[in-house]
Amino acid sequence: MSGGWTRKRFWDNATVTGAPDGYLIELDGRRVNTPAKRPLLVPTRRMALAIAGEWAAQGDIIAPLTMPVTRSANAAIDKVAVQREEVAALIAAYGDADLLCYRAEAPEELVRRQSEAWDPPLFWAAETLGAALEPRTGVIHAPQPQAALDALSGRVHGYDAFRLAALHDLVSLTGSLVLGLAAALDWRDADDIWRRSLVDEHWQQAQWGADSEEIAREAMREAAFRHARDFFDMC
Repeated sequence: MSGGWTRKRFWDNATVTGAPDGYLIELDGRRVNTPAKRPLLVPTRRMALAIAGEWAAQGDIIAPLTMPVTRSANAAIDKVAVQREEVAALIAAYGDADLLCYRAEAPEELVRRQSEAWDPPLFWAAETLGAALEPRTGVIHAPQPQAALDALSGRVHGYDAFRLAALHDLVSLTGSLVLGLAAALDWRDADDIWRRSLVDEHWQQAQWGADSEEIAREAMREAAFRHARDFFDMC
């Protein structure tokens, strides 16, 4: 395909072909390009097969929202790869204001829930990533130890554009660099990590209730989180 999205299906078969630096997807023998007209060249056969499957599953009219792997790969190539250092710096900056480090002073039950959910991933980050972040009460920013931030930044900057595209979503959706890395590195399963990111929201819902729009938004965010983790694994 020579351009971006087209509205009508124009091919019969979607296939994967090897290339020197990865894998390409072809539609009836024609190479698929990104919206910016770069080759849709992906790092693993698993990812390429997933993308080819999305194209093969389309009906007469292409529905981009049903093609999450294609969209993430496009973003990695067209957006992240061309500004990799900036994206990595943006992600790494979450470490200095990580959700897990900002604790409530009261009520006691919320304090307990935050500690039970957030202390274990902080311990994991200290032991596994060499990043000992320090929790504190209140919402006023206080800088984290530079050694911890450097360890986290080094880890983030070591990822390629595809992994950064996935990590960006894992981190922004949870509000936590630690939880994003925990998801990427399989510290716990997706359900466990996602629940830990929602301690405050679920506390508020328990006190005041949740409307249907709020529940729908949370479901959409969870689906995006799960996709980002799957995409990271495909890399």
